[in-house]
Amino acid sequence: MRLASRVLCGAAGAGWRESFSRGGRDVARWFPGHMAKGLKKMQSSLKLVDCIIEVHDARIPLSGRNPLFQETLGLKPHMLVLNKMDLADLKEQQVKKIIQHLEGEGLKNVVFTNCVRDENIKQIIPIVRGLVESSYRYHRGESLEYCAMVIGIPNVGKSSLINALRRQHLRKGKATRVGGEPGITRAVMSRIQVCERPLMFLLDTPGVLAPRIESVEMGLKLALCGTVLDHLVGEETLADYLLYTLNRHQLFGYVQHYGLAAACDDVASVLKQVAVRLGKTQKVKVLTGTGDVNVIQPNYPAAARDFLRTFRSGLLGPVMLDRDVLQRPPLADP
Repeated sequence: MRLASRVLCGAAGAGWRESFSRGGRDVARWFPGHMAKGLKKMQSSLKLVDCIIEVHDARIPLSGRNPLFQETLGLKPHMLVLNKMDLADLKEQQVKKIIQHLEGEGLKNVVFTNCVRDENIKQIIPIVRGLVESSYRYHRGESLEYCAMVIGIPNVGKSSLINALRRQHLRKGKATRVGGEPGITRAVMSRIQVCERPLMFLLDTPGVLAPRIESVEMGLKLALCGTVLDHLVGEETLADYLLYTLNRHQLFGYVQHYGLAAACDDVASVLKQVAVRLGKTQKVKVLTGTGDVNVIQPNYPAAARDFLRTFRSGLLGPVMLDRDVLQRPPLADP
């Protein structure tokens, strides 16, 4: 789909878009409700665990967390791990606001991590142990081991967390497959040991999205973070939302990265320049009055994919996609 062109290129002080055109997009089409089976399986495994570890993306700390987790798994002690902290803009004031909002939701145990580099991983086992020892364990009261279930929406780093804990406490390698796109973990797995003292096991689970996403904008944030496959939303649509977000946040790293003349709010213009810079062009036959003519055109989808991949790898700088949500007052602590 070719996006409509807007002439909004120039200096950083240009009039950036105040809102993103939703264009009648259907969020339900992006997030089909086929994940109930995984949630039911998690619920049936609750009797095997002492604690819930929810993993979420630190770039969207308040958006897209599945409310059904709390409703169906809320009997167990719960902690939140905000992963990919290296990709998130976590200034001190931002972190304070995030903690205030989460405390307003009743979440007292929050850890920011980067599972790839094992940052803050050491905090997790002591928190889980404290939660379990201060809670009623029901029929698991006689057990000398601890078991936690790792949950979250797709592609937030659940398997990476398990592997990081194994590296940290057992000096062992990967136990679960890790991927850069949603859907790698397909089923609730057997228990995986992550620590010897205390003896602790984790259950890896498939990513489960909420059956209903609040808004198209929230859906776009989730898609930018890779929780669904890009083609379900549209790569050029996602690239346009990314460009809109970077300009609104005054984050112009893409200009330097791609060697553009200036910041720009027109995605067609940006993708054209990106395609030319990267040599992502294609020959297209055009019928003219004198016959067929081969014309070199930019490969817009390929440029959009590179733009998204560059953002997700952190090369355009850290970003807080929930900046708008953090500006609202937090809920009162329940």
